[in-house]
Amino acid sequence: MTDQFDRDRFATALSAVDDWPVDHVSAAVVGPEGVLASTGDENRVYRLASVTKPLVAVAALLAVEEEAIGLDDPAGPEGSTVRHLLAHASGLDFADREKVRTEPGKRRIYSSAGFEVLADHIDEATGIAFPDYLAGAVCAPLGMGSTTLEGSAGHGASGNLADLAEFARELVAPRLLAPETLEEAVSEQFPGLDGIVPGYGMQKPCPWGLGFELRDAKHPHWTGQHNSPATFGHFGQSGTLLWVEPEIETALVVLTDRDFGDWAKPLWPELSDRVVDVATRRSRDEDALGG
Repeated sequence: MTDQFDRDRFATALSAVDDWPVDHVSAAVVGPEGVLASTGDENRVYRLASVTKPLVAVAALLAVEEEAIGLDDPAGPEGSTVRHLLAHASGLDFADREKVRTEPGKRRIYSSAGFEVLADHIDEATGIAFPDYLAGAVCAPLGMGSTTLEGSAGHGASGNLADLAEFARELVAPRLLAPETLEEAVSEQFPGLDGIVPGYGMQKPCPWGLGFELRDAKHPHWTGQHNSPATFGHFGQSGTLLWVEPEIETALVVLTDRDFGDWAKPLWPELSDRVVDVATRRSRDEDALGG
């Protein structure tokens, strides 16, 4: 359990966002038991941009568990599957769902269009409009009352900090997903593929899971130097981020109203390192005390 001293240290780490060049920011550190510390308005709704993708991925994984779809069902371009779409390995263009840039499984081409195709596939398989499926499968069970999907399943969701903290908690200690499903989702799919992380250039290789970017040894990167290779998550061009450190059972959620750019590149890793350092110290103290 996290004591008040640890919560205070997390709060101190989060205080770094007070000096960020943004009009509004809301942030939280999350553990298996919920929010450990937060700052900013937890009820302000932000555009999530590509942090939409992990939400859609969890809905897709729940559809797999319900046997409505299968990871290896054909979906997207010829030869592509649901797994390819989730792992940005279908060959689809970033934004044009009609443009195929390479054969499936050849290169990691980051594709919002692929998530739109995935949403349509789930819609057809379940007979439920995908925004409604997302709401019923993910948002309602987790109490994410402010989160909505309007437009692209690749980048069209909005939500508040309270909702995203609940979602992050699910990724730290799953309640909806089976643990083995989450384990597969954060394992590298189609290993060895090269690709570009938007804003950070070519990565060789560019590991990705099922809807989640994997930290691995990528450099440069939007997480911190102290984040382990096991870190997974996503960031959004609207100035949002969510990462999970499974080794220390800690997640960080940050929502801002300033689009991602050069301003974020030093600040996001600095904040991440502050949070990881506190979480690592807490984990070591718990181990020393026998949990």
